[in-house]
Amino acid sequence: AALYGINPTPAKSNPMLPVVRLQAKVAQTRSVEKGAGVGYGHTYHAQGPLRLATISFGYADGWQRRAASAAWFEGVRLPFLGRVSMDSIILDISALPVGRLREGDLVELLGPSQSVDDAAGHAGTIGYEILTSLGPRFHRRYVGG
Repeated sequence: AALYGINPTPAKSNPMLPVVRLQAKVAQTRSVEKGAGVGYGHTYHAQGPLRLATISFGYADGWQRRAASAAWFEGVRLPFLGRVSMDSIILDISALPVGRLREGDLVELLGPSQSVDDAAGHAGTIGYEILTSLGPRFHRRYVGG
């Protein structure tokens, strides 16, 4: 656990620094009007005009549907809207300046803004399960050591 920055003593604060970073690429950005259905099965309906981003990432990549409910970009939380789908997740990017997040940009799912332990807590599991669930479609890069 400690090798990946996961808290080795869950009952206490984590003495480890996070070393895992998981990012996903923005495939599309768009705007929707109030009432528009968003995501697989349109399980979310916009309460007002929204700016959205679709990321190329989903449960086929090993992301548990119950895991963390937001991505991060430049320190700004971008909530998931609707269901986590097999290959995509819809983000509300309305908190960002118009045009700041574009197709091809990377958003953070695990890293300084959202730890493995945070995601595990949302999913009702442990950090080990989050990391071991991540599938082979990810490019893995090992730095140092």
